[in-house]
Amino acid sequence: MKRPRVRKVVLAYSGGLDTSVILKWLQERCRCEVVTFTADIGQGGELAPARAKAFKLGVKPANVFVEDLREEFVRDFVFPMFRANAVYEGEYLLGTSIARPLIARRLVAIARKTGADAIAHGATGKGNDQVRFELGAYALMPDVRIIAPWREWDLLSRDKLLRYAERHGIPIEGKKRKGGAPYSMDANLLHVSYEGGALEDPAREPEESMWRITVSPQKAPQRPELVELEYRKGDIVAVNGRRLSPARALAALNRLGGRHGVGRLDIVENRYVGMKSRGCYETPGGTIMLKAHRAIESLTLDREVLALKDDLMPRYARLIYNGYWFSPERELLQKLIDASQQPVNGTVRVRLYKGSALVTGRASQTDSLFDPSIATFEDDRGAYDQADAGGFIRLNALRMRIAARLRRKKR
Repeated sequence: MKRPRVRKVVLAYSGGLDTSVILKWLQERCRCEVVTFTADIGQGGELAPARAKAFKLGVKPANVFVEDLREEFVRDFVFPMFRANAVYEGEYLLGTSIARPLIARRLVAIARKTGADAIAHGATGKGNDQVRFELGAYALMPDVRIIAPWREWDLLSRDKLLRYAERHGIPIEGKKRKGGAPYSMDANLLHVSYEGGALEDPAREPEESMWRITVSPQKAPQRPELVELEYRKGDIVAVNGRRLSPARALAALNRLGGRHGVGRLDIVENRYVGMKSRGCYETPGGTIMLKAHRAIESLTLDREVLALKDDLMPRYARLIYNGYWFSPERELLQKLIDASQQPVNGTVRVRLYKGSALVTGRASQTDSLFDPSIATFEDDRGAYDQADAGGFIRLNALRMRIAARLRRKKR
């Protein structure tokens, strides 16, 4: 099927191998004007090289967009997700997944600003990111055209991409594994992910040189370190007594967790497109945040509210993983989750040591539901009548007693 003529396309551009090749491919194959969009969401390093590379590849200066989205990323996407304690398949903290709706939103905004009629991305036809980018774009700009080169071209290996880049004079930088091509790596302020190369064998241990923001737990400091987080309405507002913006708070936790080897993960996950995929992740700040947030909720949330949140969390996590951030069901769930966070106020202490993050205390001066006069194992002076438990137990056992009598009669 022949694609309708595209006049101008906005490319999600990192400056790396894939998107640099795509930029040149769009110019050659589609013969359209290309706009590049590079988002700073805390991936590290300077973004000036991406801008310079876009210029070198023939993109007009007015068509090169580089934006610092770190605060927006954490405030509007990471923090709302952590209010839900979202974890995919029991392990993955959704570091890549949660960045995609923000990028999709900005791609659409720039397309409207520049009069572009299409957007393009470098996600492969095997991965989840193609789904996340495109569902987000269609939700915000229903008539947008999507160009996904990995679903069209024949450059279906890293070796072919490297040869294409060499032929067209495209400089390539990347973190290389010993004796091979660069890892497929994605980084932002929440995490770093690694795929490809030796990691395609699920039985093979990743080499230590691969890890970027965490030390090996074996080489972490011999002394533990305490970190105190202050929460207001479910969000972190201070770290170790210092008031910080969302992005600065997460960056601080990344530094603290990283130097103690916290947050490494090696998993095989089920991709939305149907295959299993092995990936390694570093999420030091997010690991601390998850532990601390659950700790302050345990003190301030009603039992059944907390149970309802736990029931909804896997569904919420799958919505994010599968690209439905802008769906009505995710937005409805978010309103419920956010309403539950009004009393989630207080402080949590976490001890970091040799790859572990252990909660060592929590307190709330305003919203604690912990009543020591009732919970005590000492004399509660009548605060709790232990005789009440007998009637409660008998009432809850009534249905089982009736069923047991019936079974006995049938024998």
